[in-house]
Amino acid sequence: MVSVGTHAQELFPLTEPASNMPARSFGLRLNNEAMPPSQTNAHNIHSTMPMVHNGTMYRLNPELMWGITKNWMLHFNVYASNMHQSNFNAEGGSVYAKYRFLSVDKVQQHFRMAAYGKVSVIDNAIQYSDINLSGDNTGYTGGLVATQLLHKLALSVTAGYIKGLNNVNDKFATGSATQAINYSFSAGYLLFPLVYKNYKQPNFNLYVELLGKTNPETAENYMDIAPAVQFIFNSRFRVDVAYRKQLYGNMYRINEQDFVLKLEYNIFGAY
Repeated sequence: MVSVGTHAQELFPLTEPASNMPARSFGLRLNNEAMPPSQTNAHNIHSTMPMVHNGTMYRLNPELMWGITKNWMLHFNVYASNMHQSNFNAEGGSVYAKYRFLSVDKVQQHFRMAAYGKVSVIDNAIQYSDINLSGDNTGYTGGLVATQLLHKLALSVTAGYIKGLNNVNDKFATGSATQAINYSFSAGYLLFPLVYKNYKQPNFNLYVELLGKTNPETAENYMDIAPAVQFIFNSRFRVDVAYRKQLYGNMYRINEQDFVLKLEYNIFGAY
């Protein structure tokens, strides 16, 4: 529980830090993602007709997290949404793994580096240039993440490679981008408590994250900004509220803004 209590500000809402959850622990997370009705520059890459969604798009993503050791952790996800059809349907699942290979600890600060990988299998129509392995596209990704904690401030950078594969019942159109480079910068600040007395004190954290992606085959790109607030109760129950908005870009996407609500409960020393 020490890592959750004293390092809460590096529990970034939209990216993973280089630190892991404690060994022999489990976490249950419910990810909720909503996009308001709008017609953006998103379109169906199988035709010249724009894609228009008449209602709010919503994705539900239950997630099981497993802290195997202090250096290894796994995430198991399933996805369901109405983002590619009018009805709410199951979309597929993914497995995410992270290995922390560097730890440098000092008084009230530390530095971590980790390597991660993810594999997704998705049954949706391939409609957008944005290769998203969290519900839209089958494929795999891998990369590196580095996180620096400086007392109440946490900073993190991520860079990775994404390869999109054909979905279960749909294929990439000829000439479509099937590769992407993702990158992000995240900052989190512990606003409360001012002084730690015990791990039952509520935590209140403020975040801002920059999330970008580039398709090298088509020269499409975007950069998003995502401010967020986070509450942690009893060092176990976590609530994240984030709003993601595109700053600039020319990539065909499902939407350019996104509301995220995450609920998480951790079971420490489960076995």
